[in-house]
This record gives sequence, structure tokens and C-alpha cells, in this order.
Amino acid sequence: MPPSPSAACLMHSSLVLTPQGVPLGLAAVKFWTREKFKGTNALKRTVNPTRIPIEQKESVRWLENLTQSTELLGDPSRCVHIGDREADIYELFCTARQAETQVLVRTCVDRLAEDGDTTISRVMSHMPILGVHEVEVRDARGRAATAEVELRVRRMTVRPPIGKQDRDPALSLTVIHAQERGTPEGREPIRWDLLTDQAVAGLPDAVEQLD
Repeated sequence: MPPSPSAACLMHSSLVLTPQGVPLGLAAVKFWTREKFKGTNALKRTVNPTRIPIEQKESVRWLENLTQSTELLGDPSRCVHIGDREADIYELFCTARQAETQVLVRTCVDRLAEDGDTTISRVMSHMPILGVHEVEVRDARGRAATAEVELRVRRMTVRPPIGKQDRDPALSLTVIHAQERGTPEGREPIRWDLLTDQAVAGLPDAVEQLD
């Protein structure tokens, strides 16, 4: 009989690229099976996932790969660890700070911000437009189009989830908010929030991070 999905071997790899997009190879590879985390996945049905220690979840692979990549490359200050929405893990930002390296992640969570009585999206809604930038996007059928996005930038205090505030510190991070102008046909309008520990001094820096 074929193995069950939980017994399948999964891989998480970290690809090294130059700023121009030239691939240099893999800096870290993590193999695992879901069988190891079977109990944790079941626990998520009854417990808020943010209250489960990261070491007990599959997402710990992001932290392990960041640490391994940073050690292998040997120059933490020159590295920027980039991830999409799956990498929006608060402990990842904390791990990067400890390793004295940098991260850039597209968020999926509207995190608590500033004094804890507001959120990132609320703060960004009051920020002025820094500038406009064009990006290429594709709809569900793969058709390419150019979209104009308005960029807003703000350095702010980002706070850990309520269930982890006794363990993880608040962090000073830069938020880059990109909102598409108009209503496109055949797809949802772009609304991206990027979180990074890098300084963003103006529009050219924001565009570089977005690209």
C-alpha cells in the first residue's frame, strides 16, 4: 500500500540569490514528516495556534533554515532572508535579530502595533502616500498586466501575539504597504504588507524591497 500523506517526506529549502536574481545554490535544506507533528496539528483544533510553542510546530523549519543559512554564509549583515505569507512568523523576526541578520516577509497577520491598542493596518491607513510604483501581475489564467500601487512606509513597534508576550519582545520593524489603484478585472486588487527590519529611507528603498 502507498504511504499515508502524513508519512510523506517533505522538504523546505533556502535558495541563495544575488540582488540581481542570480541563483548561487542552497544554503539550507530541512526534511521532515508530518507524523512527527501529528499531535500538534490535532491540538490546533482546540487551542489557539499562537499559544503552541514554535518548537512543536512544522513552521519551526523557517527558524532552523534561517539560522543554518546565516551560519553557512558567514556574513549576517549582508543577508536578507525573504519569505512570502507562510513565513509571517513572529519568532522568525526574533531569530533574525538574535542572529544579527535581516528579513523581508509579506504578511498574512494584522499584528498588534505601537502601544498594543492598535494594529499595523490601522496605523498604515493614516500614513500619506510616499509614491506610486508599477508592478507586473498575473490573473488566474496567467495573463500578465501592469498594476499601479501606492506605497506607504512607516517604522513602528510591532508586538508579539497576546499568548506569547511573556516570551517574545516587541520589535521595531518597517512596514511597507502597497495598495493597487482602481479595480482590476479578473482578480483581486493588490494589497501587500511587507515587514522588514531594514531601514527604508524613501521611495527608492521601498521600491527595492517591493521588487
